Amino acid sequence: VLTVAARPRMYVFGAIDFASALASIGTFLGYRVTVCDARAAFVTKERFPDADEIVVAWPHQLIAEAPIDERSAICILTHDAKFDGPALHAALKTRAGYIGAMGSRRTVARREERLRAEGLTDTDFARIRSPIGMSISSKTPEEVAVAIGAQIIQTMRAAAAPIPSVSR
Repeated sequence: VLTVAARPRMYVFGAIDFASALASIGTFLGYRVTVCDARAAFVTKERFPDADEIVVAWPHQLIAEAPIDERSAICILTHDAKFDGPALHAALKTRAGYIGAMGSRRTVARREERLRAEGLTDTDFARIRSPIGMSISSKTPEEVAVAIGAQIIQTMRAAAAPIPSVSR
């Protein structure tokens, strides 16, 4: 009997140039990519041709309703506190294997301060990769997408690695 698992899901929030490049990388890596933004004018099939699904909604609303499991990657690229905070709160309630949020170190520090005041803990922050992506001195949207894709691979592989047994 041949069983084929459904493709893992990648959710990309924020209809920016980095998101378009990330949608392409996500598709290349075998994800079913959904791009979501609350602004209909920006989240179009023309801007995101590699996305499997385009959704106009507030990020936290989609996260609350979407099929998300431990193979899912949630990438928050909105760069706006009114989207980021609620999206991260919603993402942390899921079993997503990867949660990443874009922002400079200063933005990340301010966001963390706000989220701690809202009750997030060290355990919550340990699940969030922020600034998103591996540190490879990336500059262009494509380079940032490669850095994010690499971090997703690293995170998912580490989670799937068997725990070595200790012999005494």
